[in-house]
Amino acid sequence: MYPIGTLSKRTGTKVQTIRYYEQIGLMQAPERSSGGRRRYNDAALDRLSFIRHARQLGFTLDAIRELLDLSDNPARPCAQVDEIAHRQLQEVEQRIARLEALRVELERMLDQCRRNTVAECRVLQVLGDHSACLSDHGAPLSREA
Repeated sequence: MYPIGTLSKRTGTKVQTIRYYEQIGLMQAPERSSGGRRRYNDAALDRLSFIRHARQLGFTLDAIRELLDLSDNPARPCAQVDEIAHRQLQEVEQRIARLEALRVELERMLDQCRRNTVAECRVLQVLGDHSACLSDHGAPLSREA
């Protein structure tokens, strides 16, 4: 049995986050010592490690809840797990595309910089031109947006 501080250190998860996961039902309420302190078993350690790893991979709390529900029912087919992982992969690919568009824009700004005076600074000019802003999807925003 582990106190919450040990569980926190073993998983790299803040104590407040562990309590939050309990509040929202991702973690079950732990047993309590005679003094009222939380005591976690190895199953709780494994579950929290799973949650932590899934968060590091960018899964939402809702997706993690689905995955935990599925893992709690091991006889179910894994097609749903694959679907959740596929959705996450698509989200990662979209983020990568947005980041690549941002990189291209930043490179373009810097390539056009003449390094004269601030009044002539191309970086500041581009940043001030909101018509060229990129949306979350990498496309320029229209003035009406």
